[in-house]
Parts: sequence; structure tokens; C-alpha cells
Amino acid sequence: MCKKSFFIIILICCLGLIIMGCPKKTVVKEEPSVKKEEAVKVEAERAAREREVKTREEIAKKELEKSLVAKKEPGIEGVVFESSLLKDIHFDFDKYNIRPEDAEVLKGTAALLMKYPKIKVQIEGHCDERGTIEYNLALGERRANSTKQYLISLGVVADRISTISYGEERPLDPGHHEEAWGKNRRAHFIVVSK
Repeated sequence: MCKKSFFIIILICCLGLIIMGCPKKTVVKEEPSVKKEEAVKVEAERAAREREVKTREEIAKKELEKSLVAKKEPGIEGVVFESSLLKDIHFDFDKYNIRPEDAEVLKGTAALLMKYPKIKVQIEGHCDERGTIEYNLALGERRANSTKQYLISLGVVADRISTISYGEERPLDPGHHEEAWGKNRRAHFIVVSK
């Protein structure tokens, strides 16, 4: 009888455990008003960020537009604009590589172009008066293309940049001495669309 009663007690305990099962997890429900408050707060923050971005874009656009002046001579793209925000870079005699000091100028130009993603620029390659017309046109083209490639390496999209060479045709300084020649060996930027 002892074995039988022991077996019955174990059976009853097992049945009790099965019937009782594991305790259910208590689910705490958030108040709907708390969820709404958080959603309203998140939406308000998002809207404030959007307004701030839009305001910065409008200020930047006005800054760019203030700097634009229609160029006296139309370019290959029609009416073009000069901008005081776009700085010329210069080259050594008979060279088209970017000098370290001009690399810094181009970093600023790239940052400006990233800030205004809708504008397109044209890079004009210029030379001094020494050399033949054909040689200077080719050198001006290499200078403009070298400048373009440097800007592309900094993240500017290639289809936003066109190039043209004027060789020695459009000197900045008409003088016939080293100082004038140094000014004329340049890459010049114009805005072709905004």
C-alpha cells in the first residue's frame, strides 16, 4: 500500500503542476495619451528640423544669388554668371598640375558646389601669351580638365562641370611681364545654370 499511495501522491503533484502551468506574464499597457504625447513631440522635432534646413537653404540661395553678376560676354552655355564666391586658381609656367595652395582653394570651391547642388559651373582654362595659339589652347584645356578632375576627386558630380579653353585669348592682365603672365595662367569659374 505504501508504494501505491506514494505513486498516487506523485501523480497528484504532477497533475497539479500541469493544471497550474507557468504563471502568465503581466503585460503593462501604456496609456494611449503617453503614446500620443511622444508622437506629437517626435513630429514637432521633425518639423522644426525641416524648417531649419529650409531656412538654411534659403539663406544660402540668397547668398549665392547676391554674388552672381552676369558676365559681359556670353559663354558656350548662353548667359553665364560670375560669382565672387568662386575663386580662380593659378598654374606655374607651362604646367597644369594643381599646386598645394590652389588645392585649398579648390576644397573651398568643392564645398561651395556641395552646398548649392543645383548650380553648374564651367571652368575656363587660360594661359599667358608665350607659346603658339594651338599650344596654349591645348594647355588651357589641360588646366581646365585638371581642375575638373580635382573637383570630382573631392566629390563633385562630373556632369555639373564643363570645361573650355581660351588659351591666351582672354588675358586677365594685358601686361608683357612675369607678374601679368602669372595672373593669366589660371582656371576661372563661371556659373552656367542655377
